[in-house]
Amino acid sequence: MTAPNTLGIDFGTSNSAAGIAVAGRPWLVEMEPGEQTLPTAVFFAEGARQMRIGHSAARALISGEEGRFMRALKSLLGTSLLHEERRLGGERISFAAIIARFLANLKRRAEAATHMQFTHALSGRPVRFHSNDPGRNAQAEKDLRACYLEAGFEDVLFMYEPEAALRAAAPSPGLGLIVDIGGGTSDFTAFEQGADGAARILASHGIRLGGTDFDRQLSIQHVMPLLGRGSLIRNTFGGGTLPAPNRLFNDLATWQMIPFLYSPENRRAAKDLAANAAEPEKLARLVTVLEDELGHELAFAVERGKIRANDAGDSAAIDLKLLQRGLSVPLPGAEMNQTLADQTRAIGVCAAETLDQAGIDAVRVDRIVMVGGSSLLAPVQAEMRLLCPNACVETENAMTAVAAGLALAAGAAFS
Repeated sequence: MTAPNTLGIDFGTSNSAAGIAVAGRPWLVEMEPGEQTLPTAVFFAEGARQMRIGHSAARALISGEEGRFMRALKSLLGTSLLHEERRLGGERISFAAIIARFLANLKRRAEAATHMQFTHALSGRPVRFHSNDPGRNAQAEKDLRACYLEAGFEDVLFMYEPEAALRAAAPSPGLGLIVDIGGGTSDFTAFEQGADGAARILASHGIRLGGTDFDRQLSIQHVMPLLGRGSLIRNTFGGGTLPAPNRLFNDLATWQMIPFLYSPENRRAAKDLAANAAEPEKLARLVTVLEDELGHELAFAVERGKIRANDAGDSAAIDLKLLQRGLSVPLPGAEMNQTLADQTRAIGVCAAETLDQAGIDAVRVDRIVMVGGSSLLAPVQAEMRLLCPNACVETENAMTAVAAGLALAAGAAFS
């Protein structure tokens, strides 16, 4: 029986990619000119039943087109929000249907690039979509399967993302750990590799914590105070003051919650806070963000600040000129590391639990293979070096290792 044409797909919280094996090597589809990865982002223009994806979606947002931008939709898998419908681009559509359309677009781009028709998919998945919730984990995979079928695939199999990355890693004898820090989850695979290059998986583990959580923490700690988080609000009934409620600020700092913020109720709530604020100029910025729907632009500014802090050290800052000319927040690398300390510690704990499950003493680990954009953050790498002091840390192909591994495995997935 001939194996079906199977596409390996890395559907990520922040970025996605797809590919197949050619002559025993991974070949990734050029999703956009010169790009093997595609931002997992969508944009619905006002009144037009057309969904843009990837960089095109981001350009529509940045250019100020009327419409709705969304990112981090993968984080909704396994939740009731996934099946809620919203009016977008002149139609009512669920977030599950949006994911299915995104996957269908990846399928079409891969078919156009390869002149093949892909009936089956091998998809990456986190070890845990949701930490310590088996029911929601199972539902998340069920949801994702349904999205693939709606996208036009006849069947789909799933592979843990760090195990896929292991298939693409250069062989090296000894004990190793794949550390895959994606946009929404952190996943780990402990393995042993022989002199012949054959790898044996010893344990895989994960936690629902990733790059978008880093962005959220940095935004809450460093940006939201400039919009009034923590400011005092006068009590119009009983006198005195109370801190501004955190809900609006927390949702504004959370990628997947931003599209839900632009309601008349939230805008009225922000105006009421500004009218009674001890620091009205700060709450006025919150009103502007909600009125002008600047939440995603603000989140992108935080993300860029995070990258600068990782690369530029003490000179880095979060540029907030979209709120006010000349406004910025200093974010030196050391301060970013301190802000993210609890989260990087949680990643270290999960990595240590993976080694415990594998029966490996951390000092015996020879190599750590870093995968995913957020694995390149200095505090994450420092945490891994602290855990495994004798390991060599590898960062090559961090952005494409999962997709490459899925591409290599796709041909035999349904054999």
